[in-house]
Amino acid sequence: MKLGFFTMPIHPLNKDWRTSLREDREAFILADQLGFSEAYVGEHSTDRAENITSCMVFIASLIHDTKTMKLGTGTINMPNQHPAAVAANIAMLDHMLDGRFIFGISPGGLLSDSEAFGVLDADRGAMFLEAINAVLAIWKGEPPYNIEGKYWNIKIERQFMPEIGQGFLPKPLQKPHPPIVVTAVAPFSKGVTEAAARGWEPISANFLMPEWVKSHWPRYVEGCQRAGRPADPANWRVAKSIFVADDDKTAAAYVNDAGSPYRYYYSQLYTKLKRGRLELFKKRRDQPDSEVTLDGICKELVIHGSPDKVADEILKFRETVGDFGTLLYAGKDWRDVTLAKRSMTLLAEKVMPKVNAAIKPAAKVS
Repeated sequence: MKLGFFTMPIHPLNKDWRTSLREDREAFILADQLGFSEAYVGEHSTDRAENITSCMVFIASLIHDTKTMKLGTGTINMPNQHPAAVAANIAMLDHMLDGRFIFGISPGGLLSDSEAFGVLDADRGAMFLEAINAVLAIWKGEPPYNIEGKYWNIKIERQFMPEIGQGFLPKPLQKPHPPIVVTAVAPFSKGVTEAAARGWEPISANFLMPEWVKSHWPRYVEGCQRAGRPADPANWRVAKSIFVADDDKTAAAYVNDAGSPYRYYYSQLYTKLKRGRLELFKKRRDQPDSEVTLDGICKELVIHGSPDKVADEILKFRETVGDFGTLLYAGKDWRDVTLAKRSMTLLAEKVMPKVNAAIKPAAKVS
């Protein structure tokens, strides 16, 4: 099992923006130093807590401060941007990273962003598909362009001047394009099936109950079968909220006390998801809303403890949801910088070797 990083950081509203951005960058740099295989960052334009407004700009700031870890958009909210701009900027970023890039895409999940960009009442699913299809068409094709759609028309004909290089939209370094991943945030997600059928890979979100994470694998298999390709668990990424400390007591206090960044994270999501998506925090679909509490959410969704305890809990989680290839450590605000860095270090140096040592014998037997 590989170890990666995924952050849609939720910071205290009164925290200096410069501080949160600096700490978010430090988390990526530390992950690279610790041997994490890949790392993703989300983006939102209208949220003071989730305050990274452009994952492309953020990733660009890390190009020379990371050496081996692949960097990914987590995700580009496709309906909020013009497909030609996405195609050009992602192509440049792939070249700047020398191919050390993964292209994460989604229809966008923050409704205030959708409202700001004028697409709140639009069919954002249809916009998402049109946008990514246009991006792929740009990368596959050559000018002059005439890509017509319902939401965007991309045309370069009258101003096409090949003799001076004008009118060419750039292509990425990786061929035919960077690996594409999509976030899976719904139980029994049909989007996972459609993505797999197109050769894209899923990331299961860290705010889903294990029962719903488990539901993504059969959907992935279905999509791979449609495409005539094998369904390899190595391609499935699962994000998880984890905190590791040198002892169980320290870890429990950091996760459960009143000022915990983990409680704050899920409190923010709980408030947002109560408006129509509370089922993500339920263990069964007929569970009454009244049974969903912040304490219960944190208990079910956060793994915490000493390295030995966390390794055992990760293995239990894997037994529940099934085999997967990459565990994505879900980033949180660094309320205590020392403990936050220590958690990532212990996970990479102590926990994952124990997890993989336990997995390998089982794999050989099977």
